[in-house]
Amino acid sequence: MVVERSMDEWLITAWEVFDERERAVVAGRSKGRTLDEVGAPLGLSRERVRQIQSGTRKRLVVMADMAQDSWREKLLTAGAGMASPRGAFAAALGVVDHVLLDELLTAAGLAAPRTWAGPLRGWWSADPGALGDALRHLVEAAPFRGDDLGQAAFEAGLPVGLPLRRLLSHSESRLALSPDGHWVRRKARGRDAAYLWLLETGRPCRADELLAPMASTTAAAVREALRRDDRFRQIRPEGTWALAEWTHLRASTYASAVEAMVSVVTESGPLSRTQLFAKVTELYPVTAWRLKQCLLSDQLGETLDGLVDLVSRGARPFEEEEPVQPDTMAVEGEVLGMRIPVNGDILRGSGVNVNTWLTWRLGLRRAPMSRTFTTPGDHSPLVVRRGTSSAQISSLRRHALELEVVDGCVLAVLLRLDDGTARVGHGCVPETCPARRPQAAAPPGLNAFETQEA
Repeated sequence: MVVERSMDEWLITAWEVFDERERAVVAGRSKGRTLDEVGAPLGLSRERVRQIQSGTRKRLVVMADMAQDSWREKLLTAGAGMASPRGAFAAALGVVDHVLLDELLTAAGLAAPRTWAGPLRGWWSADPGALGDALRHLVEAAPFRGDDLGQAAFEAGLPVGLPLRRLLSHSESRLALSPDGHWVRRKARGRDAAYLWLLETGRPCRADELLAPMASTTAAAVREALRRDDRFRQIRPEGTWALAEWTHLRASTYASAVEAMVSVVTESGPLSRTQLFAKVTELYPVTAWRLKQCLLSDQLGETLDGLVDLVSRGARPFEEEEPVQPDTMAVEGEVLGMRIPVNGDILRGSGVNVNTWLTWRLGLRRAPMSRTFTTPGDHSPLVVRRGTSSAQISSLRRHALELEVVDGCVLAVLLRLDDGTARVGHGCVPETCPARRPQAAAPPGLNAFETQEA
């Protein structure tokens, strides 16, 4: 019969039994050092270090069996959860928290829990993958305020005492700490920050109010990001942004001012502009300028007696007056050139707003209308679109990446009106180019387009 002894006294005595080299190997491996790192100062090969550690562990197990025949079962019971600190295993055996415990835990079949930061040293489990699963559940619950971390960890089933902030701050963590101290997902940090901002503010916000929390540069970028996330919805006609979970907010039944205007004309018949604008603003209160822009919709037109009616009922589409030509655009023969500043929208692949003179010159007098220009190679074609309130050109991102331009540079875009082709070049002035690539720059003005065409 095996006699139960004080494991506390025995473990300390066992440590003294091993020689200095064996202790150095055990201590080094407990700290997470590799076989090579442990062996280097001792003048040992990695294989020799492995042999010493293995031999030490076998001798320790023999001594443990003599001292306490149920030590394996006690360790496995203590490690049944996703992660337990080494001190919990020491308490289960009634011993001091000693470095030799690591060897006993390994011999019992336990291992350090696996996380995105690697093995969690000082913690052990019979199911090393369970902690990683729980951390993924925590990520799925994000975002959350900094002071809600404890509650979120509890709901994810994470053990008390886990060095959670250290894990979440690791470079491989899927979460990141925002400037205002909240936890957001790395790949959605802007939208997550907006969600928490709205949650804390408790009211719908304009896009420009979300610039700072989202660390964004333009209101257009904010709007595009929120449109792609079903946690948000836009409150019309104000154009503010709210959380989809706020069911108490009333939103207009119309998706846009154009939709409201078409609905009024459909139900009421031909109306003067004054009558139409008055009725529409009751349903969808927007500015008179916006309502005038809506008349350029391809659904609305003018009757012979000057009233607004549906094109489908015979009204003649409204013709837009020629806008003022901007200095950044020029035409020579069948070539139209423009200089477009590079910003975050272009680098993200978003459409960038351009002066409506471009769409007027291309014959896109109503909305929605578009024209496509093919580009050399396997690039996506450039698309110029006309909306009721703005004009856009898209598919510039790949050109910007290949030209290695940065925010603040200028793209020189050349459109051929006769054959529907386009070219894109770097249009910065060499001395002021933010990318510092004078060899790729072209002179300002239309000469830049001529250089690219040549």
